Amino acid sequence: MPDGEVALELAVLRRALEVGPARIDSQLALIAQRSDQIDKAVEELGDRVTALERTRWPLPTVGVLTSLAALGLAAWSALGH
Repeated sequence: MPDGEVALELAVLRRALEVGPARIDSQLALIAQRSDQIDKAVEELGDRVTALERTRWPLPTVGVLTSLAALGLAAWSALGH
């Protein structure tokens, strides 16, 4: 192999070693940014679920109270009042 080809191959390898870490750093920065966005979205979704759970809890209670009121009215009617 002539010296010129060896020098060319070494230059290509040197360039790859210089560019490679910069490319990896930029990809890692992009991944970190996306991870932060996902974390924020998950937190917002958790807040929304918590808010929905807070507004949902009275529904079973209202159903039970309605059933008890209907039972009370049925019993009252059955007793002849």
